[in-house]
Amino acid sequence: MRRQCALLGLHRSNWYYEPAPESVENLRLLRSIDELYLEHPHLGSRGLVAHLARRGVLVNRKKMQRMLRILGLQSVAPKPRTTLRAPGQAVYPYLLRGLEITRPNHVWSCDITYVPMQRGYLYLTAVLDWFSRHVLAWRLSNSMEVDFCLEALDEALLQGRPEIFNTDQGSQFTSREFTARLKASSIAISMDGKGRAIDNVMIERLWRTVKYENIYVKDYATGADCHQGLKKYFHYYCHERPHSSLGSQTPWEAYQTRRRSSR
Repeated sequence: MRRQCALLGLHRSNWYYEPAPESVENLRLLRSIDELYLEHPHLGSRGLVAHLARRGVLVNRKKMQRMLRILGLQSVAPKPRTTLRAPGQAVYPYLLRGLEITRPNHVWSCDITYVPMQRGYLYLTAVLDWFSRHVLAWRLSNSMEVDFCLEALDEALLQGRPEIFNTDQGSQFTSREFTARLKASSIAISMDGKGRAIDNVMIERLWRTVKYENIYVKDYATGADCHQGLKKYFHYYCHERPHSSLGSQTPWEAYQTRRRSSR
């Protein structure tokens, strides 16, 4: 598929084939787990099984672990990761502990989240400026390959360059292709500690907002519908939605105003 898209001049993340089918029951379970994790990110597979059982949803731990691998989720408590980096890929230290972020383009971050749909699911990645909460770029994909993360990074770098770029230790972000892009632009690489999802707290908050304000409400039927809906939502989020933490400015206003004043 990657080669076919290259021959046609299409971005890989813009081709939305139907993902490997899951049963309706499993799709409902995936969404329930995703919603529960947003409320209680400290829960592991055992905790999620117990919480769902209290809601009348019975699932064994082995199946729960498979669902978590599809979702790309892990408990924030220190423990073995559900998604491991590929062997031989470098891991970088976390650079944000105790750091005061006071300006745009000081720190950017990137992450991947699961997007439930009526008949399947996609994955969403975004590049976020920590200070302003401005979403510099985003992409959807039907796989967890690194390509759509690279496309989002390349688009973001057309708008500026951060001093520090923070991600988790997922294989997409520890890959040579991704880290090489950052090194070529002389950007310091920072990665969350093992089992420390809260180290990338700003983008975790973005995912919560996007899902509750758009994805769960819209319940998209196709990848094309999802792309168009998120395109409208991210424009609203960046250019129209005021943030109290930004003095009622929009992320775009905070990003542009402070960036001009720091020149």
